[in-house]
Amino acid sequence: MEPLYIIIPAYNEQENITNIMTEWYSIIETHAQEQTSRLVVIDDGSNDATFEMMQEFAKTHPFFVPITQENAGHGAAIYRGYQYALEAGAAYIFQTDSDGQTLASEFEDFWQEREETDALIGSREHRKDGIGRVFVAKVLRLVLWICFSVRVKDANTPYRLMRAEVLRDEISYVPKDFFLTNVLLSVLFIKHNRTVKFLPITFLNRQGGKNSVNFRKIIAIGRKAFVEFYRMSREKVR
Repeated sequence: MEPLYIIIPAYNEQENITNIMTEWYSIIETHAQEQTSRLVVIDDGSNDATFEMMQEFAKTHPFFVPITQENAGHGAAIYRGYQYALEAGAAYIFQTDSDGQTLASEFEDFWQEREETDALIGSREHRKDGIGRVFVAKVLRLVLWICFSVRVKDANTPYRLMRAEVLRDEISYVPKDFFLTNVLLSVLFIKHNRTVKFLPITFLNRQGGKNSVNFRKIIAIGRKAFVEFYRMSREKVR
């Protein structure tokens, strides 16, 4: 038995959330062995109708778990989802985002290779979300090399399938309120010699709604990330 938990954070996604839940629920239905697999969406304190729509969806979809919390950021929402899945007995944990930029149709390629690796991470080789974000991804790779001496092909991809037992070990190094949870996990997987494979994925432009992170915020996050990563490289992550 290999329970699969799909973890999706959401913030003010009322334009996208129904389509996202429907698309990814179909994957859970396919993999719901003995009714143990779940689709879990964590509402990060949305101030629109996102959580109400999640609650309505749950009434007719038994493998769906809606969770809400006070706004704490993308990283904290993912962290909570991971902890929920680990405590619930997941064997594999998959994470993606709620903006419609990734495709559920590409999930099976990851699932078929799960037994060969500890973590499968998407590689956004033909991104459609703008040259600015491509530039930021390249800068992030440089920062991770400077701070941790590791090369990570695509550290922050919101498309990753992980063995629960491996995630349980590595997430112990991650502060629960850290703002770049997936980035730090990518570093830890490689730093600790986990078997990691990057698979190419489609990465579309946002499918609806407004991106809550503009370029100015990205720059601010980048500065904070460098300071935090540098500190962690000296104090915690070895």
